[in-house]
Amino acid sequence: MRIYTRGGDQGKTALIGGSRRYKDDLRVEAYGAVDEAGAFLGWAVSLLDRPEEQDLRDVLTEVQQTLWDVGADLANPKPDGPFRTPDDAAAKIEPWIDQYQAQAPEVKQFILRGGDPAAAAVHVACTVVRRAERRAVSLMRAETVHAPAVRYLNRASDLLFVVARAINARRGTADVVYRNSPQVFR
Repeated sequence: MRIYTRGGDQGKTALIGGSRRYKDDLRVEAYGAVDEAGAFLGWAVSLLDRPEEQDLRDVLTEVQQTLWDVGADLANPKPDGPFRTPDDAAAKIEPWIDQYQAQAPEVKQFILRGGDPAAAAVHVACTVVRRAERRAVSLMRAETVHAPAVRYLNRASDLLFVVARAINARRGTADVVYRNSPQVFR
């Protein structure tokens, strides 16, 4: 495989199926943000180096794998697919959300993203997933998008938020509470 093809030298890239779009097209922006999120997850996994964190590495790697499917679906302009993201992909990660949410203290105020370096990396991935979701919604308003892909992005950002907090809790690092936040969660 050649890394450079010169096909993008005029500012366009190929979608699944062969059609070409400008690199700032809504569709390219959406799957590009998903790709960024996956890269940040890879970084986060590399920071989870303790044996007792294997479950976290496994979960984040599974999300990374599914994000690749989501990205492929966003790169596919055909309204009838074929698509890779299963209809129940979002529902499949909800048990993990419950599991990891229970590992961190209850949230009553807004918290700042950060803490332990591994948690901070997951927080970054979470915000990039949220951006990818916003880009996918913009695309959805203009073209047909595989709905399970958008649902997955929404749920994945929830998962990453609670995983980041669970990492902080496991590593003995307190979340940083936003000092100007009243109690907003009950």
